[in-house]
Amino acid sequence: MPTFAEKVIHFNRNLSLDTDLPDGIKVMNPFRENPRALEISSAFYLKYYNDHRKRRLILGINPGRFGAGLTGIPFTDTKRLREKCGLEIQGVKSHEPSSVFVYEVIDAYGGVDSFYQDYYINSPSPLGFLKKSSNGKEINFNYYDSKKLQHLLKDFMVDSINAHISMGIITDVAFCLGSGKNFRFLKELNEAHHFFEKLIPLEHPRYIMQYRSKEKAEFIKKYLDALK
Repeated sequence: MPTFAEKVIHFNRNLSLDTDLPDGIKVMNPFRENPRALEISSAFYLKYYNDHRKRRLILGINPGRFGAGLTGIPFTDTKRLREKCGLEIQGVKSHEPSSVFVYEVIDAYGGVDSFYQDYYINSPSPLGFLKKSSNGKEINFNYYDSKKLQHLLKDFMVDSINAHISMGIITDVAFCLGSGKNFRFLKELNEAHHFFEKLIPLEHPRYIMQYRSKEKAEFIKKYLDALK
């Protein structure tokens, strides 16, 4: 019987999106575009998930360029990968504010070993999206910021969530990072497909770090109270 890690690695290796996207938006698939992402993420999952334990699911939005877009691991930039997980992608460095907050929560929870034996993090869309800004620079794009993209991705996201659950997810409760648009969409999706008995929203790490950083300790406590 495959371990949790082996199921995740298989999912990542075969991850693809076969649909036409709205003009100006392109998909970001680190496992196809960056071979090191599959290699290092596989090492990560084999380190923390190579067992048959059941875990609860935390859902973000979709991968960003400097976190999972580089490492293949949600909310994990290269700095946290090296300092907290003891793994490294040679020649690549990234710093993502969301990763800073998530790993402060993980530290407060008891560290990576304790946290990852209880929780698995992914996103309703496990692939990220990019669009060009007015100055021609590629920036992250959230699935819910385009109704057309959201509609095109719905079946893909339903299949992805079901795939995560089949890896060994406890479905009494799941956590949604993003208490606004992301939660509203996931709540509606959950009501239609009955993935989880309860869906708990938490403020997104990016929002906390960008707009409420002075209250970070309070948000860490809020996360811990919910997760524990």
